[in-house]
Amino acid sequence: MTPAAASPVAPASLAERIAAELGVRPDQVAATIEMLDEGATVPFIARYRKERTGGLDDTQLRNLEERLTYLRELDARKQTVLEAIESQGKLTTALQAAIMEADTKTRLEDLYRPYKVKRRTKAQIARERGLGDLAERLLADPTLDPATLAAEFVDPAKEVPDADAALEGARDILVETFCDDPELSTNLREHTWENATIKTVVEEGQEEAGARFRDYFEYSEPLKNVPSHRALAMLRGRGENAISLNVVLDPEDKRLGDDSTGVCASQVMRRFNVSDQGRPADEFLCGAARLAWRFRLALRIETDLVTRLREAAEISAIDVFAKNLKALLLAAPAGPLAILGLDPGLRTGVKVAVVDRTGQVVATDTIYPTPPRNDIEGSLKVLEKLVRAHGISLVSVGNGTGSRETDRLVVDLMHRMPDVKLQKIITNEAGASVYSASELASKELPHLDVSLRGAASIARRVQDPLAELVKIEPKAIGVGQYQHDVDQTKLTRSLGAVVEDCVNAVGVDVNTASAALLERVAGMTKTLAENLVAYRNEHAAFRRRKDILKVPRLGPKAYEQAAGFLRIMGGDDPLDRSAVHPEAYPVVERIAKKAKRDVASIIGDAAFLRSLNPADYVDETFGLPTVTDILAELEKPGRDPRPEFKTAAFKDGVEKIQDLAVGMKLEGVVTNVTDFGAFVDVGVHQDGLVHISQMSYTFIKSPSEVVSAGDIVHVKVMSIDLERNRIAMSMRLDDDPQAARVERGEPRGDRTAGRGPGPQRGGSPRGGGGRGGAGRGPRGGGERSSEPRPSTFTTSEAPLKNNPFAKAFAAKGLNADPKKGSK
Repeated sequence: MTPAAASPVAPASLAERIAAELGVRPDQVAATIEMLDEGATVPFIARYRKERTGGLDDTQLRNLEERLTYLRELDARKQTVLEAIESQGKLTTALQAAIMEADTKTRLEDLYRPYKVKRRTKAQIARERGLGDLAERLLADPTLDPATLAAEFVDPAKEVPDADAALEGARDILVETFCDDPELSTNLREHTWENATIKTVVEEGQEEAGARFRDYFEYSEPLKNVPSHRALAMLRGRGENAISLNVVLDPEDKRLGDDSTGVCASQVMRRFNVSDQGRPADEFLCGAARLAWRFRLALRIETDLVTRLREAAEISAIDVFAKNLKALLLAAPAGPLAILGLDPGLRTGVKVAVVDRTGQVVATDTIYPTPPRNDIEGSLKVLEKLVRAHGISLVSVGNGTGSRETDRLVVDLMHRMPDVKLQKIITNEAGASVYSASELASKELPHLDVSLRGAASIARRVQDPLAELVKIEPKAIGVGQYQHDVDQTKLTRSLGAVVEDCVNAVGVDVNTASAALLERVAGMTKTLAENLVAYRNEHAAFRRRKDILKVPRLGPKAYEQAAGFLRIMGGDDPLDRSAVHPEAYPVVERIAKKAKRDVASIIGDAAFLRSLNPADYVDETFGLPTVTDILAELEKPGRDPRPEFKTAAFKDGVEKIQDLAVGMKLEGVVTNVTDFGAFVDVGVHQDGLVHISQMSYTFIKSPSEVVSAGDIVHVKVMSIDLERNRIAMSMRLDDDPQAARVERGEPRGDRTAGRGPGPQRGGSPRGGGGRGGAGRGPRGGGERSSEPRPSTFTTSEAPLKNNPFAKAFAAKGLNADPKKGSK
């Protein structure tokens, strides 16, 4: 009854499969797998084992590691499936080959479905009653008359009282047979993915409660074209019972199974050589095929495709989160400066903390410059005293409630102290409260009140964003989209890898780093990091890298993985402050010996180092890539890959959304980058959205091609929606808001309170980062973007149909009613 299986094909080896997928050589993959299995970390392999990997970078290695995990899980599942089928005595050579060749978990489960131990189905009951032969004979020979043949299977003792009961049982068997065919399931799934439409409608009575999803109250789009943010928005809307979501092949249908006479049902018939040729059994067999599609296959296929859509959307969303997090972690540090941190507040006052050049909290206070106390003069005196006493050169103001009032106070302070070159910066405080209440903060700052710990964090994250942000759960930093809707295990694993890569790319001062930072170094664990800090506190600073081996439980393997990323500044060996691994010190010593110079003298001597031929120092242990890296590192030892520190200048007098005007040009900081655009903080407590269609004059597939979180950019205000607290902006500074309105068919006039898209607060730990600015893409000739131009918002009485800004904000889960707030 089941179609013949395909001829077996020997599966490729694990390394060959991954190599083909990643576009690299099998030997590169095999070497990497071997090192990963030995306990090597990705940062270590990427930096210090280039000869073995053929120069694979950290991104390639992360992809390889992720794919290796998936394929090994798949192989383990294959063994389980094979054992289960073999125990039933049903494992054939062809089936075994098909299972071994399965390249996805979905395909494997399709093959296993007919052999799964199921609850007692109608088909199983029918087989127990001896009706299997009836189903097989009718399928094999449609010229047989079903009623006549069924009469032969009537047996009251087996609970088959008449021919109709016999045919009903045979139909159940055929339906299950059709549904369990793996090839049919695969073909139907792919056909539907390529041709189906996803359709959403508002649930009855949910128009008001689900208002933030109103862009999906009546919406449809080709399934395979749905971008991740819209997919996650739809799924969230369905999860909150605001909308219903269906996959359909015909836009007129309400559900996939309604297409019971269409292409999919026909595919079921063709797969089993069923057709309506007027033969006695044709109507019966075609009916069974349609039932299989409508009531079983369609439901399963729809579930599979929605799951596929969700998984693809989650991958994209996690990727966006990872890119944003990387940009924040690698944001430019202000460096070893004494910094004054201000955590704004109104009624409860502004919390003040001073950190010295090493990040230690040396003073705290609380001031009350805002109502109800309005103690501006007293507050200024406190701040002036702290600035002069501690040599403050930079003031970091958190961007929470009261930030612009506090910012004005700092401006007054700067005018009051013209002899002091004081700078200020608005710092995104996302996650500061999470850190303040954490166990780690209690250990680091046990004598500080929770509220004052936040001010300290606001100061430290400007001094060194990486060192401070690693103390906060990445998900609390607030730079993702739909972070609570995606697979939390995958998200945590991805963000953990980002943090690890960033920490190791920068390197860590072993004598000053916190346990939270040391924990992220390759080869280190939480226990080892805590042991190292305890040993350091007991025995004073480390003088040489090899002394790290004295830390309890830190053995040779952990030392091998970590040593190259741990720096010792001002120690006994000048190489210890570089990224040269201790195992490669002999190479440097050979270079120095050949030049008849000491090691210290050649470090930083660019002219000398560039005159050397790396090939002269290659041996059986250290290949050309490693020697080349060593020479580059010696030229600028311990270089910081992060950009130069810069700050954004918010426009004076623009402190709230009501101060904005259409056409106004502003400088701001990118706080969050999503699939559909970037959110920019211009100092009005509400981020504006630069839609992807207004980020560049040339076509871009992703906003991350133009900006990263933390970039300083110049924007133009295109429209403002005071009612919904939304701001639309453009990075194309010569765009004409009036012309855009005319193009959209709106009346002319400078409507300051016009309609526009709105923001969601992001997570930049500081203003700037030196990597962005208006010069990063918004200008340049070429073909104009094919993305739709942003259109203004309509009123709630006229829901939007094709407004990219509206869809963007709906996708972010922002509420149209400012009184209700944003989700």
